Amino acid sequence: MVMDELKEYGVNMDVAMQRCVNNEALYLKLARKIPNMSEFESLKQSIADKDLESAFSYAHALKGIVSNLAITPLEEPITEMTEHLRAREDIDYSDYIAKMDDAYNRLCEILAED
Repeated sequence: MVMDELKEYGVNMDVAMQRCVNNEALYLKLARKIPNMSEFESLKQSIADKDLESAFSYAHALKGIVSNLAITPLEEPITEMTEHLRAREDIDYSDYIAKMDDAYNRLCEILAED
């Protein structure tokens, strides 16, 4: 059931299962670590503090995690932020953060259902 909801949410299940050798339990074990990760709040705080160096580090780390788990709804805004932060662009990140928060909150809801 959770796997079906994750697919509906936008996880690329073909990629996700390939990376987890078709082991749903392994995938869920890894995905369930995301709600407890402090990097999301640290990224937002670094951006608020205009600490673009730290923000890039957090965004890059998160990008790797959500990309490896094929969590497309989170991957897209985080990837866009990462590229702007890589160039240390001092721009308004609020739209990216809002998209990330929406995707993160929905993911947490799905993972909590099981």
